[in-house]
Amino acid sequence: MHMGKKGSPRNQGSLSRETREVWDRNADFWDGRMGEGNEFHNLLVAPAEERLLGLKPGELVLDVACGNGQFARRMAELGARVVAFDFSEKLIEKARARTTRNTDMIEYLVIDATDEDKLAVLGKRRFGAAVCTMALMDMHDIDALVSSLSRLLKPTGRFVFSVMHPCFNSSGATLVAEEENRDGKLVTSYSVKVSEYIQPVKRKGVAMVGQPIAQYYFDRPINLLFGACFRAGFVLDGLEEPVFDERAEAKRPLGWGHYREIPPVLVARMRLAGSPHPSDMK
Repeated sequence: MHMGKKGSPRNQGSLSRETREVWDRNADFWDGRMGEGNEFHNLLVAPAEERLLGLKPGELVLDVACGNGQFARRMAELGARVVAFDFSEKLIEKARARTTRNTDMIEYLVIDATDEDKLAVLGKRRFGAAVCTMALMDMHDIDALVSSLSRLLKPTGRFVFSVMHPCFNSSGATLVAEEENRDGKLVTSYSVKVSEYIQPVKRKGVAMVGQPIAQYYFDRPINLLFGACFRAGFVLDGLEEPVFDERAEAKRPLGWGHYREIPPVLVARMRLAGSPHPSDMK
């Protein structure tokens, strides 16, 4: 189903409720499988986010759609103070239960990232950085969030986000394995076939095999993903496309661990246009 134009506030509210109910139902399973970070997060996502964030001791960071709080806890270990929120009450319950260290450095809240009024309460120009880990593709509306972040962040603040790579890891992408007899040896090559990309699509899928119920995905091409940030006054000044290396073990015949030349994740850093880069400030 193509996403098309935004629906009425009533329809959008209904979609938000349905999306939240799905995550509430998946919360126990998700928390059990994610824990303090699975291989996908620990090898691909977190290292890139940490590099692009460049956290400073004592800095206040906003963790958007924090899930069970595993990256919020990691940032607290690195010395940051964190305000972390998610729209799923059950995931926030899991996050609080898991947080047994640095409890004075993390505040957990229940907030919908698509609700500008609720986001505004967090405080204007309060945060040195914001991060959204693998969640923008779970939101039916990202304009409300990035517009709010342009006001929540300090002038020198940055917004780092990670998503499934729009080009290679979406509804229009198919993972392929081909076997050939090359110089007397059977060789398997791995590739991605892309049949759809440019149109935004709403679909249901699974992030982890075995989860109780399929979740919504909102696939956006790169121009719409970054376009929302540009409209809110951000510019792109950091980008990584991490791939698995020899440390990864592909647990399925078409697992991403086989695809060493194709990035399943895109990680970006945005800054407010016209603001001085922290490295340029004395």
